[in-house]
Amino acid sequence: MEDLLFLSHRIPYPPNKGDKIRSYHLLQFLAKRYRVHLGCFIDDKDDWQYVEANKAMISGESCFIPLHPSLATIRSLSGFLSNQPLTIPYYKNRRMDSFVKQTLSDRPITKIVVYSAALSQYVLGQNTINTRKILDFVDVDSDKWLQYAKDLGGVKRWIFAREGKKLLMYERKLVQKFNASLFVSKAEAQLFKTLAPESAPKIGYWENGVDQDFFSPKEEYNNPYPKSKIPLVFTGAMGYRPNVDAVVWFAKDILPIIRKTIYSAHFYIVGGGATSDVERLAQLEGVTVVGRVADIRPYIAYAGVAVAPLRLARGIQNKVLEAMAMARPVVATQQAMEGIQLPPEIKRWVKNDAAQFADSVITILGKNPKPGDKDSKLAKEAVRAGNNLVEKNYNWQNNLKRVLKVMEG
Repeated sequence: MEDLLFLSHRIPYPPNKGDKIRSYHLLQFLAKRYRVHLGCFIDDKDDWQYVEANKAMISGESCFIPLHPSLATIRSLSGFLSNQPLTIPYYKNRRMDSFVKQTLSDRPITKIVVYSAALSQYVLGQNTINTRKILDFVDVDSDKWLQYAKDLGGVKRWIFAREGKKLLMYERKLVQKFNASLFVSKAEAQLFKTLAPESAPKIGYWENGVDQDFFSPKEEYNNPYPKSKIPLVFTGAMGYRPNVDAVVWFAKDILPIIRKTIYSAHFYIVGGGATSDVERLAQLEGVTVVGRVADIRPYIAYAGVAVAPLRLARGIQNKVLEAMAMARPVVATQQAMEGIQLPPEIKRWVKNDAAQFADSVITILGKNPKPGDKDSKLAKEAVRAGNNLVEKNYNWQNNLKRVLKVMEG
C-alpha cells in the first residue's frame, strides 16, 4: 500500500459543512487505497471530540492543530507586509510545517493531496520531485473574494479586491507547481482555465455527490415544525458569508412578498455559527433561526420548499443536492445552481430577482396551500426530476473515480 499525505484546512469529520462533506468523502475514498497520513486544522471547538474518529479512518500518522479564527485573522495581516494574499499567513503554523517535513522525510510518500489552496504552502519548497501532487481547489476562491468586494465600500472593498487579485496570482503559481488541480464542477474548472490559460491541461474537476442512503426520503422522521406553518427551509453553516447574504436577502426582500399571498409560510434558518446579522432576523415576522441541529434531515424532509437564494456562491451546493435527494422541491438562484445540469422541471424554478423568486415559491406550493397539504403537481414534477438527477449524476463513488484516474496520472 502506497503512502499518501493528505492536508486539509479543516478536520474532515464530521461532514457537517459543505467543504467538510467533500473532504470527508475524498479522505474516506483515498484511505481505502493508500496509507494516508493526515494533517489538518480544527477551527471549531466542538470538532475536537471527533479526533479519534478521524484517526480511525486512516492507517497512517496524523496531526491535528487548533486554529483560533480571531488570532488567525490578526496573523493574516502580515500578508500586507509580505505582499502575500492574507489567506496564506492565516493558515501559517510551525507545527504543521514540522509535521509535513517530518512525514516527507520519514515516510515513502508517493502521493500528496492538498485540500484547499492555502495549505499548499507546506508543500512548496519541499523535495517532492518523485511525488505526484494533487491540489483540490474546490472553488475559484480568488473570484469569490472579488465578488465580495463588489458589495462593499471603502477600505473593506479595497482589502477584498486586493485579496482576490493576490490570491489569483498565487493560484496560478500553484497550478504550475502541482501535477493536477481539481475543482468542484466543470464550470469552475472552465472559469479557472480562462484565468490561467497557461496551465489549462493540468486543470480538471470532480463533482460532489450525495449519500443517498443517508439522505433518503424513505426514512421516517418526527416533524420539527409547528403544524400551523408551511416551512420554507435554508440549511447551511450560518457563519459563511454567502449563506448570511442569502438568508438576509430572503428574509427581508423575498419572504414578505410570499407572506402577502401565503401568510402561513414561515422561513426556518437551520445551521450553526449564526452571525449577529442572522440572529437579528429572528426579530422579523415569519422567521425562525433554528441554529445547529443534531440531524438536518427532518428539517429538509418536512419542508414545503427548500430555498437556496445564494448570490455570492461558487461551485456545487450540497444543500441543493441534499434537498433533491430527500424529494423536496428547490427554488434557487442561478449562483446556487452553478455547475448542475438542470432538467426543465427544475430550471423553471431558478430565479435571481426577488419578486420572481417569491412568485416561484408561491407557484410551486400550489393554489391556496394549507399547512400539511401534499405536494402540488408542479412540486411533484420538480421532486421527480431532482431525485433522478441526483441518482444519475451525483453518486460519490462514481464521481470519485475521476480522482483515482488523476492520482494514477
